[in-house]
Amino acid sequence: MSNTSAQKPAETIRFQLKEERLQYILDALRRDGKIVAAELGAVLGVSEDTVRRDLRELSREGKLLRVHGGALPRSPAPVSFAARHEQSVEAKQRIARAAAAMIQPGQLVLVDGGTTTQQVGRYLAPELEATIVTNNVPLAMELAGHPKVEVILLGGKMSKESQVTLGEEAISELGSYRADLCLLGAGSLHPEFGLRTPDRDEVFLKRAMIEAAAEVVALVTAEKVGTALPYLVAPVRALTHLVTDAAAEVLQPYRELGVSVVTV
Repeated sequence: MSNTSAQKPAETIRFQLKEERLQYILDALRRDGKIVAAELGAVLGVSEDTVRRDLRELSREGKLLRVHGGALPRSPAPVSFAARHEQSVEAKQRIARAAAAMIQPGQLVLVDGGTTTQQVGRYLAPELEATIVTNNVPLAMELAGHPKVEVILLGGKMSKESQVTLGEEAISELGSYRADLCLLGAGSLHPEFGLRTPDRDEVFLKRAMIEAAAEVVALVTAEKVGTALPYLVAPVRALTHLVTDAAAEVLQPYRELGVSVVTV
């Protein structure tokens, strides 16, 4: 919680029912963006062990993500690829349009999987000459009709769930490229805990894309900003740009870390 370490609370909040305490924790998490177990125990008048048990229970229910010393908001639970197409549709379109505008003639661009990055293809100008290297199968199909963009689809086993190619073959191929730009999807983004994904298999390919690019652009919808997922891809400092529809007040920490923020 944000201010309890700076000043002692005027009085301890006590709840008779455990359910009331759990709801208070969730409310505090939404308000402050994180929970510090020691501070929360002082506010609630319970031990840190009790707080940790509460956090474990809420974590099992998928309502938060436990981290060392406390908890963070959990990014929205992954759903099917088709269902993700129906989430934050207008925001994804605006983000994709802004990301497409970053691609310059003659560039080699790596594009990650995801329903936001997939839409980048439809916003590329017909006269743009560039090379897109991607593991995003729907994006490759979208670009099949583009008159001047060369498309290279990374090999490997295709995940039917996320419609991307993954594995050692795709990662090995990335070692052959030195890209100008990488457009990266994200399951969650947090200033302290970095860019994360719910899928361990995606971590290594995303890292390889980051390593192979001069500039890295994260495309992140507002509901994923300030949240966390289990698997770390990279710290925020690995990003060059962030394109998002998140509110201005939550974006300052990313600017302070040296990331150029584009809001849509």
